[in-house]
Amino acid sequence: MTAFLAGGLAGVSDEVTGEPYEDGSGNRCLPLLREPVLCFAADREGLAAAHRRALSPGWRSPATPTRCSPPETTDNRAAVRAVESEKLSLAGLALHGPRNSVDRAVKGLKLHR
Repeated sequence: MTAFLAGGLAGVSDEVTGEPYEDGSGNRCLPLLREPVLCFAADREGLAAAHRRALSPGWRSPATPTRCSPPETTDNRAAVRAVESEKLSLAGLALHGPRNSVDRAVKGLKLHR
C-alpha cells in the first residue's frame, strides 16, 4: 500500500520528485521522491479523521478505498466517484504539503513500526 500511494504522489508535480539520476556510463535512472516517506498506523476512524483534515483547500491527497484493485482500472475510478468522501472505506492515504499541514492531518496517529 505504501509504494502504491507513494506512486500517486510522484506524479503530482515536479517539486515532489528530484532530477533523474545518470550513472557514469550514461544510463538514465528514474527520479526519486525528494522527501522521506513516513508510514503511520491507524484504524478506520484514525484514517478517516486524517483524510477529513487533509481535504482542506489546496490539498491533493491520493486516498485508496478498499475496493480498488489494479490502480488504472476505470471501474475503480467510477466506484470511488460514486461514493461521497466521508463515506469512503479507506485502505490508505498519502499526503504531501507543508510540514505543519501534514502534521495537523496526521495528528494522533503513531508511526508504523
